[in-house]
Parts: sequence; C-alpha cells; structure tokens
Amino acid sequence: MKFLPLVLRHLRHNWLRTLSTVVAMAVCIFLFCTLETFVEATKYNLKSANDSRLVTRHNVSLVFPMPVSYRERIKSLPGVKRVSVSNWFGGKYKDDMKLFFPSFAVDGEEYLAMYPEYLLDDAARSAFFKDQRACIVGQETADRFGWKVGDSFQLESFIPRYRKESPFEFMIAGIYKTDTVRHPGTNGTIMIFHYKYLYEATSQKAQVGSFVTQIEDPAMAVTISRQIDELFENSDSATKTETEAAFRASFVSLGGNLALLLRSIGVAVTFTILLVTANTMSMAIRERRTEIGILKTLGFSDGRVLGIVLSESTLLGILGGTVGIVLAHNMIQVLPRLPFIGDAVRGFPRLGLSLPTAAFGFGTAVLLGFVAGLIPAFLSYRARITSLLRHV
Repeated sequence: MKFLPLVLRHLRHNWLRTLSTVVAMAVCIFLFCTLETFVEATKYNLKSANDSRLVTRHNVSLVFPMPVSYRERIKSLPGVKRVSVSNWFGGKYKDDMKLFFPSFAVDGEEYLAMYPEYLLDDAARSAFFKDQRACIVGQETADRFGWKVGDSFQLESFIPRYRKESPFEFMIAGIYKTDTVRHPGTNGTIMIFHYKYLYEATSQKAQVGSFVTQIEDPAMAVTISRQIDELFENSDSATKTETEAAFRASFVSLGGNLALLLRSIGVAVTFTILLVTANTMSMAIRERRTEIGILKTLGFSDGRVLGIVLSESTLLGILGGTVGIVLAHNMIQVLPRLPFIGDAVRGFPRLGLSLPTAAFGFGTAVLLGFVAGLIPAFLSYRARITSLLRHV
C-alpha cells in the first residue's frame, strides 16, 4: 500500500489515456454482465416448467389453430389428469404496443388447477369463475399499471382473428402472487381470462392455439406425448406435443444458440479490450523508461518494479470493472421502461444483475488488467539500468 501514491501518480501522468482505457474496460464489463444477465434470465424462465405438464400445438406452427374438439379426445387418454385450452391473445392495453403484457384465454378451473405456482385466494378464484369478463393478473403487471381487485380495463388484440369492433372489457377478479423459493422462474406478468369469452365475442369457429395437459406420472411424458400426436396424425391439423420445458426452450432456439451467441460476443469484446489495455500499458512503460531506470538506481529491486507495473494495470482493471458493473446494474433496471425493447425485456421474470454475475464480471476485469500488464512488467523486470538510462 505504501507504493499506492506512486502508482496513482503514474496513472495521472497521462490522465486522458488512463480515462479512455478505464472507459473501454468498463464498456467491456458492461456488455459482458448485461449479456450474461439475459442468458441467466432465459434459463431462469425454464425453471418454472413442470415435468407433469405437456403442451400440444399444431405440428407446423403455433400460427395454425386446432379444433377445440381435440380437448376431449386428449382427456380420454389413460394417464391424463386435466386438459386446458391456452390461446395467446396478444392484447394491447390502450391499443399501445408499449403497454403490452402476456395474456391468455384459458379454461379457468382446469388451468388454475394445473398451475399451483399462481398463488390465489379462494375469494378471487370464486369471483373469477362466476363472471365471464373476469380475469386474473400477475402482481408485477398490477403494480405496473396501479390496478387493484375490482378494477376494469380494455384490451385490443393485434391478432386479426381476435379483433372486433370494440375492445374486450375485463374486470380484475384476482391478483396472483408468486413464490420464487418454492416455484422459481414463475412469471408474475401474465393475465388469464376465460376462453369462452374470447370464443363468443369473436363469433368464430372454435379454434385453439395450444392445449396444456397435466399427466399423472411425469415418467410417462414421452409415451403420452406420442399417443396424443398419434390421435391426430391423419387429420387436417396434425399436432406436436412436448413437455412444457421443451416447448419454452423451442422459443429460445428460434434465435439459434442464444447462450453461445451472447457469450461469443462477450469473449470477442473481452479479447479486444485485453489488446487495447496491453497496448496502453506498453506505451506507458516506454514513456517511463528513464523513470524506471532511476528507481532501479535508487535501490528498487527488479521484483518491486515488476510489482508496481502490475499494480498499475490491475488498478485499471479494478476501476474499469467497478464502473462497468454500475453501468450494467443501472441499464438493466432502465431497459424495461424503454420503448419497444422494454416489451421484450419484461417477458423475462426477475430480470436483474445477480451477485455471481457481478462478481464474475469484476473478477474478469481485474484479471484482464493483470494479464495486460504482464508483458510490460516482465520487460521492466528484465531491463538493465544502462539500457534504461542510455538516452538520458
């Protein structure tokens, strides 16, 4: 610590270069922590998937609907406990995409029985079942709009077949809470309402986007999935059935290997900043060859000179890592409130910079600074006094 003033004086020697290096490293750690947070959020979202729940959709795409009559045929299979319709509604609050949140038309009683992670009191359940216009929303969505039980609001769907002359009217019968300890990954932003209301309001042929099936034995998931698909393999609307976890993971896979892509970007940026920092340190040491020669002349050992140079580069890493983590933390908090991108970000439950990610990012910055200073420090360690003072 007694050499810290000397290290700080070296950094202030060319403060503009020092500042630009710290900013570059901060941007690197900021990108790393932000990208890794989204990877963690994606994995966290899969934790709430239950092995006893299967999802059946059209085998071509979710865009194509299936007849509602499939529900009873699926329910007749041995090992099936419950079946519910689950239609993505695509509702816009105040007809504004910036105010979007996930909304689903479901079979109320069957659906809630399959999802015990949605914590709801008996009064709210009873009110929901009694009123066809009733809905249930997550605590996060209720807090976002300042809603409470009994409030009414309107939604307009951006899906053509669910649009009508006037918006859908809804009344909040209950606000569900989540227990992230017992049920990690539970989404606290969704809204559910009665499928019958959607069907009757649009006056369309009864069609379903997907069916959610609860089975008695999770070990039979593969067998029952195959039996469901065999029921409809020769129909006009053949199906694809998979576990809830596989169904959710399929959305992530639409963008390719997201984790590999994001981490590859992070590694590329980190390597680039490593080269920039190493070059900065090399320039700083070349400019101070005379100063290092004088230090050695005054009795500073080669090891001590090496330690001073490494301390300087490591301090750059500490400063860059600290600034980068602060930037990442603040940006992740701001993202949900930004136009357009906020709609996608709010789909990730519990999005935030975790302590392990922040610690790993800070450790990466420190290691980056240390490694960047190794070669300049080693050259200073090996340099002779005569060569250092030759041009004085």
